[in-house]
Amino acid sequence: MADTVFDVVVLGGGPAGYTCGIRAAQYGLKVALVDANDRLGGTCLLWGCIPTKAMLFSAELWDHLKHAERYGIDGVSAPKLNWKNLLARKDAVIAQHVKGLDFLMKKNKITTFKGFGKLTGPAKDGVHTIEVKLADGKTDTVKAKKVVLATGSDARVLPGYKPDDTILTNYEILKIADAPKSLIVIGSGAVGVEFASIFKSFGAEVTVLEVLPRVVPVEDEDVSKELLRQFKKRGIDVNLSIKDTKIEKTKSGVTVSWTDSSGKPQTKQAEKVLMAVGRAPRTEGIGLEATNIKPERNFVMTNEWMETTEPGVYAIGDIVGGMPQLAHTGMMAGMVVAARIAGKYAKPIHRGRIPGCTYTEPQIGSVGLTEAQAKEKGYNVKVGKFPFVGNSKATILDAHDGFVKVVSDAKYGEILGVHIIGPYATEIIAEAVTAIQLEATVEEMMFTIHAHPTVAESLSDAFASVEGKAINV
Repeated sequence: MADTVFDVVVLGGGPAGYTCGIRAAQYGLKVALVDANDRLGGTCLLWGCIPTKAMLFSAELWDHLKHAERYGIDGVSAPKLNWKNLLARKDAVIAQHVKGLDFLMKKNKITTFKGFGKLTGPAKDGVHTIEVKLADGKTDTVKAKKVVLATGSDARVLPGYKPDDTILTNYEILKIADAPKSLIVIGSGAVGVEFASIFKSFGAEVTVLEVLPRVVPVEDEDVSKELLRQFKKRGIDVNLSIKDTKIEKTKSGVTVSWTDSSGKPQTKQAEKVLMAVGRAPRTEGIGLEATNIKPERNFVMTNEWMETTEPGVYAIGDIVGGMPQLAHTGMMAGMVVAARIAGKYAKPIHRGRIPGCTYTEPQIGSVGLTEAQAKEKGYNVKVGKFPFVGNSKATILDAHDGFVKVVSDAKYGEILGVHIIGPYATEIIAEAVTAIQLEATVEEMMFTIHAHPTVAESLSDAFASVEGKAINV
């Protein structure tokens, strides 16, 4: 391939990278994709979003089976968890979509390289050269007019510890041989609370440790309070404002010690411990030092069009500083970059219009400003809140805890943020994203017809509640 000059070469085969490659090919560009894994899909498909949600679906079914007789289904009073089959189904879901990505590469005539890609310096005569260390140890080069960095991220670990079969990250926990009877989760972001929810459903004793004063700290404070209430209701032991966490391996698992919010030392034993303390950008060794790109805390900084400080080089996905490390953020960034390179219409990503989804039980979906953020920005804030207890479909689902909260500007009725905790929150947040994207007002959404009975119609009542006019509460 040394004589071939591609229009675009994408480094990384995760959601950001493969989306960028496919969209660029759809625009008629000649595309190469370089990925160091043996399979395409990146963290999201192989070790993140997709396998965890497959496990969460199994956990949801398991929870329903516990109450089968209530739903008029007899004969399942003593279900038995088959962990081996659960993992097999999770792996089958992954395999199906890996196969789908391979098909899409062929369909869109994208040339793929299985190897580790590295920038070799600035473009020469308008052409960049990427050095690729192939899986067999040989080296190849890829030449392209534009380069897109989409190398993703790795799980952070606490200083002084290395993951193994007892001290886990999101990678190791997806392949443990048996479901643990006890689990300590360090960190209460999306990864931490999702795994806490999964293993609590399967009967484990679960403890959550968080250094900040609330769980899911990026969410609206009311959502954090509600998740804490529901986790406690489920019997999950949540410890906030902790510090000085230490892990000691034992014959039976681990002993974790910490200092609680009142300054008292605490210890707890468990079979496994999960470190869910964030993700680090995977930028080491990709040749940034040979360019004008100066990473900040290992993140690559870009402008609104995802352009780096090196001409012709873009960055998307988890490596971009200031952007949430979410698959859908990277995917949209990939589509924006592809359009820009192809000279097609594009809009830059608006940070306030990126939805966040957490697939716990209960689910969380949010977009835009929290109530506190809106007040900090000087808005005259008007809030509406509708509880799912007033939604008939939520009652049918036996999921009537939680609420929809709307944060708006009192002067113009502009929707500033929507925060949901409850059934299908990760699905129905899409309406709120659309409303904010199209700059809809509370009044416009009050007169938008929602089908009945649906969980989604709780949004209609939530928007109306801003004006004190919710029907079902």
